[in-house]
Amino acid sequence: MSAADQSETKAPGGSWKSLKVFFERRSLVMLALGFASGLPYMLIFDTLSAWLREAGLSLKVIGIFSLATLSFSLKFLWAPLIDRTHVPVLTKLLGHRRSWMLLTQVIIIVGLWLIAGTDPASALGFMAVLAVGVGFTSATQDIVIDAWRIEAAGVSKQGPLAAAYQWGWRIAMLVAGAVPLWMAEHVGWRPSYALMAVLMGIGVLGVLFAPREKAHEIRKIPTAGLPPRPVLEKLEWLLRLAVLATAGLIMGCGLAGSAAALTSLLGGLGAPEAWTEAISSAWRDGTRGALLQLGAVLAGLLLLVLSCCPIPRVPTRPGAFLAGSFGAPLRDYFQRFAGVATLILALICVYRVADFVMNIMNPFYLDLGFLKSEIAEVRKVFGAIMTVLGVGLGGYSVARYGLMRTLIAGAFAQPLSNLAFAWLATKGASVPGLFVAIGIDNLAGGFAGTALIAYMSSLTSAGFTATQYALFSSLYALPGKLIASQSGRVVESAARSAEHGGAFAPLKSLFANLPEGALASGAETAGVSPAALGAGYMVFFAYTTLIGILAVVLAIVVARKAPPPETHDDTA
Repeated sequence: MSAADQSETKAPGGSWKSLKVFFERRSLVMLALGFASGLPYMLIFDTLSAWLREAGLSLKVIGIFSLATLSFSLKFLWAPLIDRTHVPVLTKLLGHRRSWMLLTQVIIIVGLWLIAGTDPASALGFMAVLAVGVGFTSATQDIVIDAWRIEAAGVSKQGPLAAAYQWGWRIAMLVAGAVPLWMAEHVGWRPSYALMAVLMGIGVLGVLFAPREKAHEIRKIPTAGLPPRPVLEKLEWLLRLAVLATAGLIMGCGLAGSAAALTSLLGGLGAPEAWTEAISSAWRDGTRGALLQLGAVLAGLLLLVLSCCPIPRVPTRPGAFLAGSFGAPLRDYFQRFAGVATLILALICVYRVADFVMNIMNPFYLDLGFLKSEIAEVRKVFGAIMTVLGVGLGGYSVARYGLMRTLIAGAFAQPLSNLAFAWLATKGASVPGLFVAIGIDNLAGGFAGTALIAYMSSLTSAGFTATQYALFSSLYALPGKLIASQSGRVVESAARSAEHGGAFAPLKSLFANLPEGALASGAETAGVSPAALGAGYMVFFAYTTLIGILAVVLAIVVARKAPPPETHDDTA
């Protein structure tokens, strides 16, 4: 029997058995925990900016507040601490993961309550500290929620649990994005954030209702025989942590696609404003910016490795601790997946590329002639509904048909769904066509997203769950971001080729019967005819489909060669 066959852990009993998983206690808990995860993220990342703007703050100051979410890109840096540290008193009462979840939720509730009592016009610095604190704690909560989800059930139930988590998260995004704005208009911002703090109690109920875990395994770090050197160890810790913090800052700027943290630090150290402006400008500059972001991630990783490496021929306790905390999870992963570990990482990185490169869709809709209200209604409302359905379908598929079959199906579904937009391009501003294209795309995206979450969850091992999953989830979007920087160039280059009789010129005939005005404004901007711009979009959607083939090939190869996914024991 092949590894792929062995790994197809399915729920026995047919379709009803698979559906029942969504109504189990763990799934309901994950719904509540997903809500608790999405609520503070939206409040800090998006809704707070509206409050700050209404308080009269400049866009530059508001942009700095976005740094509060940088911790979501860097959570793998302190995930080892979560894996290795008990919460006094709470761990004995609730277990390792639930104690951390409850602690972070209490801190988030307090933070949101304090934000509700703060006036940004008179206490901007204090609000900034609170926002950063809530962002950091929320990222930490995500680490623990992911770890609990992975350890709470076997592989066959990871799909439904991932689906329940995403449902809760999306509900929270809607609540945190709409309710505070409505309340702010009628009763003010402070009561709205106070209510959000109260709603975090849903997460607390989820933690208390969650099944108690089995005993958490903390992997030992060999420090026996290393003599204590208190003074030197303190100095070594300071130096290593400084390098680690620098690594996190640089890497975070790359992962987040923003140099704001780096330029703020340089500005605080006295760097000329011209330098910081040049860095910010280069960071946003198409291909050069994408390469800078990739370079920042790689440089940060190198510094991270440097900060954790033992000193050659001088073994020390800090060196042993950091090498064990960061190195051991990576060694464990590469040992368990020897021979295919690199292929698996490549699959994780390219699995959603065909989706991530679709970063020019709003210009596409506007070029076709859709009204902004039509785009908002179909994309944000109907699209969200179809994503939720896709998420549920992905969870059901994992439970019914197995993880690897679902992963391969998702790898096919994403790039093929992009062809629906190639069809839409030939229809102009057809609202029914928009419903069809967005429905297919969001259904496929929700399905594939659930499959990937379940698969990354299966790659972790007991004792390193938080660290390994945090690393996977932090890095998987990077290649897509880099390729996405070329999306506009692909469309315009193909359009110019079609316009001047190049290889794509025959595609212009597909747009001979476009409705009047369709693609006209975009074509004028690009300096080509509407039919040529249509050909450019057609080439782009075909290109996004073709680059998704790599994910399909890797998924099939990994399914055949990789060992069976890790099966975590259910909680007690």
